Amino acid sequence: MSIAGLGEIAEHLRRSTVLVRPLGTKGNGSGVIWSPDGLIVTNAHVARGSRAEVCLWDGQEIQAEVTARDPRCDLASLRIAASNLNAVEIADSSRIRAGEVAIAVGNPMGFVGAMTTGVIHGVGAIRGLGRHSWVQSDVRLAPGNSGGPLADVRGRVIGINSMVAGRTSLAIASNEVSRFLQGREQQGSTRLGVMVMPVRLPKTNGRKFGLVLADVQPGSAAAKASLMPGDILLGTEAGAFESVDDLAMALEKPIGSLLRLEFLRGDYARVRKVTVQLAGKVAA
Repeated sequence: MSIAGLGEIAEHLRRSTVLVRPLGTKGNGSGVIWSPDGLIVTNAHVARGSRAEVCLWDGQEIQAEVTARDPRCDLASLRIAASNLNAVEIADSSRIRAGEVAIAVGNPMGFVGAMTTGVIHGVGAIRGLGRHSWVQSDVRLAPGNSGGPLADVRGRVIGINSMVAGRTSLAIASNEVSRFLQGREQQGSTRLGVMVMPVRLPKTNGRKFGLVLADVQPGSAAAKASLMPGDILLGTEAGAFESVDDLAMALEKPIGSLLRLEFLRGDYARVRKVTVQLAGKVAA
């Protein structure tokens, strides 16, 4: 695939991509310098705690504070004490069309600044992933790419790489990132202190959809209720979940309210129940 000026575009994206190491946990991901004054965007499942270590392209390692986090759209914002950084240019994701070329930069498997290209399949909401808009492409991603930029052929960021579903790579659309940074997102799952991912289930107990707990924060409402990573939330006593938004709606209760959840742990044939006392609506 021949792209005019690809070398220069890739170099700029690399200088605007950082390595993110969550403090106190294993593994690392990527992040994007969103503004020159130290604002960095990454995935919620990368920035799991309140602080992280950020490594810039020139090798500088800087402590970062996680200033906002929303597991529903898998986004988090970080702040570092730095200025005059190489920030990315942001594109309007509503103008993306299927068939356009996309460029991804990240730090997969420890390879810093790795780049790959692919073709966009579509942009929009995906069943089971809520109302958020996702950029779907065949860009090849690997562990460590999460939180890195997905850009167009001009090097403008059109999304933040998040996950792989089958052979399709998914990135949170840049317009969704802008809304998140403007504070319009409800911090739904943070009331439980969890990171959830949708999953399709065998037709057991009449349930075909669930939300697997990819992360449970220590001391959170979910942890206090003995929920664990790997558990699959099925719904509440009022009804089954059909999307991430259903969980968010179930959490729209006053602080201290009790919520009865149904879930699976290991055995798909046995539905378990747990009562959770909800925390406040604050970012993790």
